[in-house]
Amino acid sequence: MESIQSTSKTVTIRILRYKPNRIEPPRYQDFSLHAEPEMSVLDALEKIRLEQDNTLMYRHSCHHSSCGTCACRINGKERLTCITRVTDLAEDTITLTPLAGFEPIGDLVVDVTHFYKDYSEDWSYIRRSENTSSQPPAGISHFTRFENCIECGACLSACPITHKNDTFLGPAVLSALNNELKKSSQKSEDLLSIAGGERGEHLCERAVNCSRVCPTKVYPARHIADLRRLLEKKNLKKTANPE
Repeated sequence: MESIQSTSKTVTIRILRYKPNRIEPPRYQDFSLHAEPEMSVLDALEKIRLEQDNTLMYRHSCHHSSCGTCACRINGKERLTCITRVTDLAEDTITLTPLAGFEPIGDLVVDVTHFYKDYSEDWSYIRRSENTSSQPPAGISHFTRFENCIECGACLSACPITHKNDTFLGPAVLSALNNELKKSSQKSEDLLSIAGGERGEHLCERAVNCSRVCPTKVYPARHIADLRRLLEKKNLKKTANPE
């Protein structure tokens, strides 16, 4: 993140508004506000909702880049609103749009269900969360979370292939698969068959957008490259030792 500017400024927050049967088709709406140096884009959204339009829809939870729920596109780039400071953005007009490739629900809120559909319950990508700031609901002994990924969906939104080919497993799933491969060598044959399948790594065009926008430095493109090398090695071995 860039260094914090020392002065406040007045900015225009331009939001793509959408609500089924109410604001349809989607259209932009501008909000003007005074931004102090420490104000995040999420703070700005809160201020707009409280002071200008209480119908504004957006997601948030942790406010410190742990949950991923506040991800959207800020001036065309996938970011977390909670850690993006208004005064760090060079533009005086800040344009907010929902993540691309997800079904819109309302304003900046999208349906993220399909983000999870290709994860296997057999993978140990879920681990106990270190979150001790809040008490789990009744009936739940502890919180869990993905190993590194915060499930923000930024990588899918930024990936050009997921928008052209909806069969592609996508950077998040392939990253989880590669992590599982490192921990469970006994599953290597099955895992590599998924990675090398019709929906796997060969569809990736190496744009590296997924790694550029990942807020937790999972570097999905690196995981996909690892899988590609393993598959190439496996194929070379098969060629050298034909059955």
